[in-house]
Amino acid sequence: MSRPEASAVRTPHEVLTRYYQAMIDKSPDDLADLYAVDAVHEFPFASPGFPPRFEGREAVRAGYRAAWGASPAEVREVRRVAVHETAEPGVIIAEHVVVGALPASNAAFTVPGLLVLHVHDGLLTRVRDYMDSAGVADARG
Repeated sequence: MSRPEASAVRTPHEVLTRYYQAMIDKSPDDLADLYAVDAVHEFPFASPGFPPRFEGREAVRAGYRAAWGASPAEVREVRRVAVHETAEPGVIIAEHVVVGALPASNAAFTVPGLLVLHVHDGLLTRVRDYMDSAGVADARG
């Protein structure tokens, strides 16, 4: 199991860049290592069969390991639509579109989403993940 870099204090934008790369790589370890030990990741528009939240870094790691491991979908690109600064320090809102394909059929998909990231001392403390549930279901095949 990898460990977050304690000495590397990342900006919210750097955390977002690493977050998107973890999605492309389907790396639950790289993703989880962006989170504080007691972070919360919420899915206000949860997909059927997906929990409404993960509590703690290890729950994020386990949850994404299960979800990404069960999905044949390949993420080829995460297009940043916009990143919005907020009045609250360490909080950004990111709009994106996930572009990918299902390898068996090479059927392409796009899934829009929005992330609200709370970053403290270079680690995610809270994420609100608004994803297109119907798009996610289609991407899972």
